[in-house]
Amino acid sequence: MPTPLARRIKSIIRLNGPMSVTDFFSLCLADPEHGYYKTRQPFGRTGDFVTAPEVSQLFGEMLGVFMVHAWQRLGTLANARLVEIGPGRGTMMADMLRVIQRIAPPLYESMSVHLVETSPRLTETQKQTLASHGDKISWHESFEDVPPGLLLIAANELFDAIPIRQFVKTPHGFRERVVALDTADELIFTAGLASIDPDLLPPFPERQPIGTIFEYSPAREAVMAALSRRLKSNGGTALIIDYGHTVSGYGDTLQALRMHEFDPVLAHPGEADLTSHVDFENLSRMAEANGIHINGCLPQGDFLYGLGLKERADTLAAKATPEQTLQIAEAVNRLAGEGVGKMGALFKVLAVSGASVHLLPFRPLD
Repeated sequence: MPTPLARRIKSIIRLNGPMSVTDFFSLCLADPEHGYYKTRQPFGRTGDFVTAPEVSQLFGEMLGVFMVHAWQRLGTLANARLVEIGPGRGTMMADMLRVIQRIAPPLYESMSVHLVETSPRLTETQKQTLASHGDKISWHESFEDVPPGLLLIAANELFDAIPIRQFVKTPHGFRERVVALDTADELIFTAGLASIDPDLLPPFPERQPIGTIFEYSPAREAVMAALSRRLKSNGGTALIIDYGHTVSGYGDTLQALRMHEFDPVLAHPGEADLTSHVDFENLSRMAEANGIHINGCLPQGDFLYGLGLKERADTLAAKATPEQTLQIAEAVNRLAGEGVGKMGALFKVLAVSGASVHLLPFRPLD
């Protein structure tokens, strides 16, 4: 039985012809009536996926430690803006604020907190989660609405949900991948007519076999450029955390998640979360092109251990029951370990700053 959004997509294709992957991606997540983020509560045990802040308080706490360190390195200015873009249920921000309040009271007292959120349902959840922080917190539908001031930005699993374009290699070169209808009126992927500027392709496109996919996201570049411009003019640091790769390359990473299981991308439009891996090399290039400093890019496990994840876990375990101690160890392994179902290697952490500062745990760049 096709989903309501699948029926709508099919009618659009019948009317207008094949649909680009980027338009399909956008409709699946953001269609006003049937889009995934408009109709569902995606986070947590009852949702379709679990994000790092939902795994353990340790994740948000380590980010809080990083924000305090960045603020100190950037000159301990008053009126800093702690910003989270796409804050989920507010769990990560609550953990960050608890740490900041404890280890850097001057920062907590002088800063304001800004959550960039487009979902009214999630905004209400965030307000409940963060109620104890009162009028320190403001909500905005757009990052552009965050007031001027030194920025401390966190974006966890933001970029993977920004639509991509896909190009497939054909005997006539790379052509845009589109969603079309087959003879049985079912959704299929096929090659369209639009080509791509060869300069955007990674090295050796001629060596790639027919059917090779290349993913490119002008929308992600635009978001990174907007963040970079604000950091350049206002100062501050942005921490970008997502699953992805540190070297641009070829490959199909478009995927759907439904009830904690991978789902065929075209199977349940509007009822599955759609994402793709983030090209961190491309984001770094965009930041540099806008004149800001790359502090570094690390696997999530290295980043968390470098900030003291093990020491913090040991402190919590010292006061915990045997069952809680086991849960803490499992959470550390999930957040920082490697292998199937673990985030430590697949997820990357990119830090960029408006000024050239060395931030731990990143190594200074030559």
